[in-house]
Amino acid sequence: MKTKKAFILLNGLKPTSLPDLSQYDIVCAIDGAYNFFEANNIIPDLVTGDFDSINSIPTSIEVINTPNQDFTDFEKALQILKHRGFYHIDIYGGSGKEHDHFLGNISTALQWKLGLNITFFDDFGKYFFIKESIYLTNIIGKNISLIPLPIASGVLTEGLLYPIKNETLTFGERIGARNKASKNEVQISVEKGDLLIYISHN
Repeated sequence: MKTKKAFILLNGLKPTSLPDLSQYDIVCAIDGAYNFFEANNIIPDLVTGDFDSINSIPTSIEVINTPNQDFTDFEKALQILKHRGFYHIDIYGGSGKEHDHFLGNISTALQWKLGLNITFFDDFGKYFFIKESIYLTNIIGKNISLIPLPIASGVLTEGLLYPIKNETLTFGERIGARNKASKNEVQISVEKGDLLIYISHN
């Protein structure tokens, strides 16, 4: 079963708080993200990257140098975790700082949409791609946005303040931004295309 769960800290804007890291089967720092762990006396299980932004390379934990510049450090980390049988990947530090890195992280998540279950978290919310449908609970009152990249057709929602009924969303034309959960249970489905879901924490 696809139950192995990984935590990745990228070298973007660091979160003000972290989840309970003991719930993960592996905790990974990507390149310069290790600086944050080191400063906060947190010991990850794995440090990987091309090490162009790390202050010091640890010697007491697993370190994998991935100098191949054909892929980003994030992509190379996902390759390692996929090979080791991890399927659920929670990402922190994926947004903020330089926006090209943030957009690149979204592109990477889209490439891996079918192979991994990737969710990004930051201080404001979480976001992820859905494969066909998703059922969300304990969500009433939260802001929910549906972002097609670039087109998502047959989009259907239940439980949102402004329902979408078998419609097509297109980036640059019409997207489903700033909707709100009107019920405690929300269902979102898409027939074709790539749809990014954003859910606010509050």
